[in-house]
Amino acid sequence: MKIILYIIQKEFKQIFRNKGMLPIIFVLPLLQLVILSNAATFEVKNIKFGYIDNDHTSTSRALVEKFNASTYFNVLTDFPSEALANSSMLKGEVDVLLQIPHYFERDLQKEKHNNLGVTINAIDGAAAGVENVYITQIVQRFNQNIKVDILQVSDKQIQPIAIETIPLFWYNKTLNYKTFMVPGILVLLVTMITLFLSGMNIVREKEIGTLEQINVTPIKKSQFIIGKLFPFWVIGMGLLTVGLILAKVIFNIPIIGSLPLLYLYTSIYILVILGIGLFISNFTNTQQQAMFIAWFFTVIFILMSGLFTPIESMPKWAQTITEFNPIKYFVEVMRMVMLKGSGFMDILPQLLKTLLYAFIMNALAVWSYKKTN
Repeated sequence: MKIILYIIQKEFKQIFRNKGMLPIIFVLPLLQLVILSNAATFEVKNIKFGYIDNDHTSTSRALVEKFNASTYFNVLTDFPSEALANSSMLKGEVDVLLQIPHYFERDLQKEKHNNLGVTINAIDGAAAGVENVYITQIVQRFNQNIKVDILQVSDKQIQPIAIETIPLFWYNKTLNYKTFMVPGILVLLVTMITLFLSGMNIVREKEIGTLEQINVTPIKKSQFIIGKLFPFWVIGMGLLTVGLILAKVIFNIPIIGSLPLLYLYTSIYILVILGIGLFISNFTNTQQQAMFIAWFFTVIFILMSGLFTPIESMPKWAQTITEFNPIKYFVEVMRMVMLKGSGFMDILPQLLKTLLYAFIMNALAVWSYKKTN
């Protein structure tokens, strides 16, 4: 026990002695949390909107005004011809073109229907899909209004029935995307810092030659590894604490569930990440090698964790692979506990899988560590 405490004390001194490492551990992750939480969003706003009004009636102007009133569209100009409009889209000056046909108002009154032309820049397919939804909603609302203002349906038997839906948004009443992203980004920062530090720690000992000195001592492998990894476990828990405080103070993210339950799961999850980092360091000889390998697996884990894209949208083979992704479980637990208020039994499947993962990875790390070359 005294040997473990000595190693832990030595590691803490070594961490705080390195003045260049302290900002990387304690300052940059917090800046990343603030910046990424504002940057990582799938909301599509400030859509550059142009239109061709061939009708020039009060009805066509009312339709354009609907887009102008929207917070998502930035109405730029009225193009006099389709050729100029297409040229502007080719140059990237507009994202959406609305073409209102000739006799738009007259045909609505006589024929009871009409068509609109919409052209969307679909280089970014995801953004184009969202823009199409916005446009469809605005046109539908406009259509409901003109049924009363223009069509003047007098026959109640043929009058369309209006069905009003009143949505109830659970867990994110304001539909704020930061509420969804901040818990996931906090997972990302805790994972990256603890993985990189643990992955490079023993490799650094190899580079400066102190590892050989430790290997000739009678210290056991398990004692050495516990002493090496415990400081980074404490740092990971500290990052979680500061991140939760910033999430509440800056972004007003709700924390509905139990904090002790969240810390319990995190304490086990960090053991998984530390085990992976140590396992990587056992097979690398330089910090650059350890960093590259750790980053390689981190990118895969993050992209397949459900942090940015839903796992349900992935192919079946990819969904199967995500079952072996520890970050996936942490993202799920963070959002379940913080936003839904889930209890112990709700996160028990993720907890058991993470506990098994921690046991396997740390067992492999201890087994693969060799005191002799």
